[in-house]
Amino acid sequence: MKSPAATILAALLLAGCAADGLVKNACAPAPRSIGEAGEKRFGVVGGGLIAGQLGTNLSDRERIRGIEAEYRALESTPAGEPVAWRDERTGHGGTVTATAPYRVGSQDCRSYTHVIEADGTSRTARGTACRNRDGSWTLLD
Repeated sequence: MKSPAATILAALLLAGCAADGLVKNACAPAPRSIGEAGEKRFGVVGGGLIAGQLGTNLSDRERIRGIEAEYRALESTPAGEPVAWRDERTGHGGTVTATAPYRVGSQDCRSYTHVIEADGTSRTARGTACRNRDGSWTLLD
C-alpha cells in the first residue's frame, strides 16, 4: 500500500505542479529555458520587460539577474528607488525603478522602467505589472 505522501507527490508530478521559489503551488509545464526558470523562481510571469527586445543580446545569466531586479523593484522597493543589477563577468547591468503602487480591482499594480547598459549602449523599456494572488507579477500588454 502506498503512503499518502507518495500518492500526493505522484499526483502533483503527473499534474505538472511545482512549488518553487516565490510562486507557490503554480501548475505549469517544466521550464523549457532559463528564462522560464527565472520567471518561476523570481515571480515575474512572462519574464518581464527584459524578456522582450530589451534583453536582446544578453546571456541567460544576465536575464535572470534582470528578472530578479524587476521582481525586487515591483515587490518591495519604495517608489523611485532604483534596484541595480550587474553581471561581473561581462560588466553588463541595469537598473529597475518602479512607481508607487496603485489598485486595479483587487490587484496591486506598478509602472516601472528598466534601463540596461551593455556593450557601450543604453536601452530603456517601460511597462506596468500587476501582482497576482500567488505573489507573482504579470506584465500588462
